[in-house]
Amino acid sequence: MDSLCVFCGSASGSRPVYTEVASELGRLLAQRKIRLVYGGGKVGMMGAVADAVLAAGGEVVGVIPGALVERELAHHGVNELIVVDSMHQRKAKMAELSDGFLALPGGFGTLEELFEVVTWAQLGFHHKPCGLLNVAGFFDALLAMLDHAHDEAFLYQGNRELLLTANEPNAILEQLIAAHPPQNPRWIDRTET
Repeated sequence: MDSLCVFCGSASGSRPVYTEVASELGRLLAQRKIRLVYGGGKVGMMGAVADAVLAAGGEVVGVIPGALVERELAHHGVNELIVVDSMHQRKAKMAELSDGFLALPGGFGTLEELFEVVTWAQLGFHHKPCGLLNVAGFFDALLAMLDHAHDEAFLYQGNRELLLTANEPNAILEQLIAAHPPQNPRWIDRTET
């Protein structure tokens, strides 16, 4: 795995553990020489993971819509900051540049980004691993909801298993790397057909 797209909040959350784990993930990405692709912000969880990758000598690519450059306080210290026109272009560009996806704690935007890439995997639009880092039980209720959707026959078991989950950064990275096929096509754009 050469690059990992990380979805996470532009806020830091209510407990220091959230940014601590984001920083730990960033250090691990740099150590493993996995490029971080993320939303391009310099604050909150986004800033913590990007700063940690950079401090450890790793590579960071940020992708941000022009309208959010000031609002999300774009991180101009990253290796590459790509400014796009829309949120749709942001997500498509991050997906194109990444070999896998990982969500950390965040709000609506983080959840929307995660569920979109998992849905794309479910539909066969890509074959890249998708993961969720359940920091301090942050996603426990969400995981219970997904299990409930499975129990109620709205989510097939194979599709439920598309979302890899772990409670600590090294464990989720191991799962994502193991699930990344060596001959995996980088991106399949079904919108062109």
